[in-house]
Amino acid sequence: MNACELCDSPGEELLWQDDDCRVVRVGGGEGIAFPGFCRVIWKMHVREMSDLTAEERHHLLDVVNAVETAVRRVVQPDKINLASLGNVVPHLHWHVIPRWADDSHYPAPIWTAAVRQAPDKALPASAALVSALAAALGESS
Repeated sequence: MNACELCDSPGEELLWQDDDCRVVRVGGGEGIAFPGFCRVIWKMHVREMSDLTAEERHHLLDVVNAVETAVRRVVQPDKINLASLGNVVPHLHWHVIPRWADDSHYPAPIWTAAVRQAPDKALPASAALVSALAAALGESS
């Protein structure tokens, strides 16, 4: 197997994990422009959802849903985008991206060219995301 950045590194700021997947907060430019942007990363190196068992797929999508719920609760975006592309990094992961009607790329995907200067948005506290995620997963924080 060739090097895989999602296998070789835990990624950005770890918010939650279990035996199968981890949730990281995206930093850098994307995370600043879209505060609350998270990734759900399947720990085992697989390329596609169809590489998982039905039970594993169900678990992964439950976690994606919990992250969406947590991000909505904490940053209150106008919309959430969910994406599982993996064209650049062929390792199963989901992007949970908060969007606002006045963000720099709206209504286009965030990977296109910006169409406007966006107003600054407050970065949510990590503790708020962790707490909301724990609640969405039905865990005590």
